[in-house]
Amino acid sequence: MAHHNDLGTRGEDLAKAFLEGNNYQILETNWRCGRAEIDIIAMDGDCLVIIEVKTRSNEKKTKPQEAVGRKKQKLLAFAAGIYAEQMNHTWEVRFDVIAITKTNHQPSIKHYVDAFYPDWTW
Repeated sequence: MAHHNDLGTRGEDLAKAFLEGNNYQILETNWRCGRAEIDIIAMDGDCLVIIEVKTRSNEKKTKPQEAVGRKKQKLLAFAAGIYAEQMNHTWEVRFDVIAITKTNHQPSIKHYVDAFYPDWTW
């Protein structure tokens, strides 16, 4: 496995543990719909949360949360719509980003709640 894939997998594992420690119920991980993938789908109370995890070994180039651009947001919104439809959802839907940066061999985790509001029009 390539180093960046391994780093990403470790980041998603850390994010999952972080969420579980904050009473989120994990429903799915790495859920795919076409070319879109949702890293983590969870429930926070009565809210369906679509979570994108970004992990970096440092912040010298870009901060992890800055890597969730408009194109990625649209893909996540599309996949979230399909998932919610399949589940016959009646919940509020929220989009979060978890940014993990490894500095001095210690991970720093930042959780951005309501990180973006996707454009639901196509």
